[in-house]
Amino acid sequence: MAPLLPPLRLFAVFEAVTRTGSTQRAAIDLNVTQPAVSQALKTLEDFVGVRLFDRATRPITLTPAGEILRTGVSEGLGRITDAVERARALYLSADNSVTVACTVGTATYWLMPRLASFYADHPDIAVNVLTTAGSAEVLPGVDLVIRYGSGGWKDGHTVKLFDEKVTPVFSPLMRDSIRSLDDLRHATLLHVVNADTTWLTWKDYLDRMGLPDNKALGRNFTNYVQATQAALSGQGVMLGWESNTGDLVREGRLKALPGAEYHPREAFHLVIPAKSERRQACQVFSKWLNALMTVE
Repeated sequence: MAPLLPPLRLFAVFEAVTRTGSTQRAAIDLNVTQPAVSQALKTLEDFVGVRLFDRATRPITLTPAGEILRTGVSEGLGRITDAVERARALYLSADNSVTVACTVGTATYWLMPRLASFYADHPDIAVNVLTTAGSAEVLPGVDLVIRYGSGGWKDGHTVKLFDEKVTPVFSPLMRDSIRSLDDLRHATLLHVVNADTTWLTWKDYLDRMGLPDNKALGRNFTNYVQATQAALSGQGVMLGWESNTGDLVREGRLKALPGAEYHPREAFHLVIPAKSERRQACQVFSKWLNALMTVE
């Protein structure tokens, strides 16, 4: 299938000729030879299939077909120029956006529901959320990182956001079958298979709560979003983290097992790379997060 457009350089030559009024002046403007300009015009006419210039006149003038193309090329190049300027302005004034990296679960169930309040106070700053399957890292293009762990990382200044707590959670439909810690021995447990050993597994939780291992057949998921959806639909009991399921419990969509809370030593932190500490948008978003945690 033949291409719909010729090489864009031919349009640049065409625009230069129509703007300067001659192939010679266009050649000077484009820093090429006059024969190169003439050859480019012929190639463009061959592609379009019609004459674009009346070469019988001096200086050469556009044919009716040439006038149609001139209008389209002028508008098209004008739009491209405007887009380039706007893209450049966006880069030069990068303080109107901030890119935050965090896990899929943290983004879905904790950060995203709270961003509306940030936009209400700062409508001129765009927050781009980059989700990761494992622990978020400081990558090119990432301004801030929300990370779970013990802190003290080397890739940025660390500010503690909030402590975590872990509680078995399940659909209200299962409230009659899950009444105490003892009921976990026979419940269907929803497991999140994660290579990050910082996050507690069901085995870790049961061990630390002094409970026997669960021998029932469980269900495995690759991330907390999948496991949370399974818990919401009543497929089993999930090991709920405050950051992922806290809002769902407060809304009544999930039920937390009473007296079953475990408080790990790790917490959620905001990691601020050195490159971001001087950026106004990063400072604004960081202060907002800290103020949010004070209120909550």
